[in-house]
Amino acid sequence: MTRPLKKPDSTPTQSFGIKTKVLFVCMGNICRSPTAKAVFETMARQAGLADLVVADSAGTHAFHVGEAADPRAVAAALRRGYDLSSHQARKVEMADFSEFDYVLAMDWDNLALLQRTAARGMQHKLQLLMRFATEFEAAVITDPYHGGVQGFDLALDHIEDACNGLMEVVRRRASMVAAA
Repeated sequence: MTRPLKKPDSTPTQSFGIKTKVLFVCMGNICRSPTAKAVFETMARQAGLADLVVADSAGTHAFHVGEAADPRAVAAALRRGYDLSSHQARKVEMADFSEFDYVLAMDWDNLALLQRTAARGMQHKLQLLMRFATEFEAAVITDPYHGGVQGFDLALDHIEDACNGLMEVVRRRASMVAAA
């Protein structure tokens, strides 16, 4: 007697797929990059891919090391269901370039600083986060720090768009290995 085939679980687990490690980077690590980390982790959880994602955030400057996320960023994120309450700012470290698969800058200035800092052989990991956007045509996520609330909402719009595109990369990586 043959038993019917069990339908495979469509949600990849840690035992399948390539883990994708992403570092989001802005200047001070209190606005854009912690927001991107929270958005990306939430999307990974909702997609059933949390076991295949490692995300972190850092700043190119040490202005705010040890501080919590900017209250305006926290409020904007909370309005959309993202939690930044446990964030503690840190500066990019040399080990980050070897640890992460993607080191994603929020703007050209931070990308240039990362390019000057990264060791030889690590440049291929450096990109702008907005490279993954599919809805907005902006090249960068503008720093809302010196502006009003609407700047934080616009930054969040861009971050959500780009993180959606980045999740597609994570899904493809997971399915390629799971299918092998």
